[in-house]
Amino acid sequence: MSPAAFPASAAIAGVYEHPSRFSPNKTEFQIMAECAKGALDDAGLTRSDVDGLFGASMSMGLMGIVDLAEYLDLRPDYMDGTNIGGSSFVAHVTHAAAAIHAGLCEVALILYGSTAASNSMAIGTGGSGGSRNPDTAFSSPYGMTTVGSYAMYANLHMNTYGTTSEQLAEIAVTMRRHASLNPHAKMRSPISTEDVLGSRMISRPLHLLDCCIISDGGGAIVLTSAERARDLPKPPVRILGCGEAVQHQGVGRSDLLTIAAKQSGQNAFDMAQVQRSDIDFAMIYDSFTITVLATLENLGFCEPGEGGNFVSQGGISLDGMLPVNPDGGGLSSNHPGMRGIFLVIEAVKQLRQECGERQVSNPEIALAHGTGGTIGDKHSGATLILGVDK
Repeated sequence: MSPAAFPASAAIAGVYEHPSRFSPNKTEFQIMAECAKGALDDAGLTRSDVDGLFGASMSMGLMGIVDLAEYLDLRPDYMDGTNIGGSSFVAHVTHAAAAIHAGLCEVALILYGSTAASNSMAIGTGGSGGSRNPDTAFSSPYGMTTVGSYAMYANLHMNTYGTTSEQLAEIAVTMRRHASLNPHAKMRSPISTEDVLGSRMISRPLHLLDCCIISDGGGAIVLTSAERARDLPKPPVRILGCGEAVQHQGVGRSDLLTIAAKQSGQNAFDMAQVQRSDIDFAMIYDSFTITVLATLENLGFCEPGEGGNFVSQGGISLDGMLPVNPDGGGLSSNHPGMRGIFLVIEAVKQLRQECGERQVSNPEIALAHGTGGTIGDKHSGATLILGVDK
C-alpha cells in the first residue's frame, strides 16, 4: 500500500467513552445513544450534522446498522456495519476516512455498546455450540474455546522462544498499575507477579489474571473533514496511516506465530511514512496477556521472541520505551467483548493531553491496533497511526 492522500483529508473531531462498567438497566442501543451524544458534544456538533453511521456489536444482527439508525432517528447518506470482531472500530475509522475523502459523507459517527457483564456473557470460555463454517465444524464438537485457543498460542510461543509465565504476568501487572490512575477503570487495586501466577489456571498456561475482564460499556468516535475539524473546539487528531489484514491457518501452511498485525501494521507504517521509534505510545488489544506480546513482536517493536524481555524490563510502562494502554486496557479497565473502539478513544485523549495522572508525556504520534478473533487461528487485524499538530 503506497502513501495515500485519503487519510489526511479526514480527522477525528470528538470521542466519548461510557463511564459505566456495569449497566444492568440499559440496552446496547441506549449505551450507544448516550455515547453518540457525548462524542458529538465533544466535537461541538449535533445529531443533525451526522450523515455517516458506522457501528457493530456482538448482538447486532443482519440489519443491525439499520436498526441503530432507526433508534437514533438518523437517515445517513452512508452506513457501514462491518463486523470483524474486536478490531471492527479501528477499521471503521479507516472506512469513515475513506468515505469522507470520497465525498460520501461529511460527518461520520462510529458507535459501540455492550451489556456483556450484566448479561453474564461467557465471552472467552463459552463453547461455540457448533458452526456452519467448514473449518470450525471440525473443532467445535471437541469443545474449543477462545481462551483455549489463545493458550495454545501461548504454549507455542513458550516452546519456540522460551517465553515464561512470569513475563506474561508482567503485562497484567503493568496494565493494573496504569488502571490505578484511571478513575473509570473496573479493576484498580494493585497486583503483583505472584498474584497473577497464583490466580487460578483457566487454560494452561493462562491464569485468571492473564485474561481480560468482562464489563459493560460503549464508546463513540466522530470524524469529519480535516478542513471542518480545524474550526471545531478540540484539536483535530489526524489519521497518518492505516492498515487491515486477515490471518488464518492457510490450510496448514501458515506460520501460526505470525498474526495479522504484521501485515496491517506494515501497511500503516508505509502509509504514514514514520518509523517505530517515532511512536510515542501504543494502544494494543489485550484480550489476554499473550495478545500484547504477540502484537508487539508482529508490529515490529520487538524481534520475534524478544517481547518477553521487553515487557519484563518495563518497556510498556508509562515511563518505558513504548507506553502501552495507559488506561489499563482490557485486562483492567474495561472489556465489553469488542474493545477496539476504546483503543482509538484513549489514543485521541492522550494526543489531546486530557488524561490526568495517566497522561503520556507530550505525545505527538500514537499507534492503535485491534485484533478480532483468535491469534494462531483465523483473525482480523486493523492498525491506525494517529497524530496531532503541536
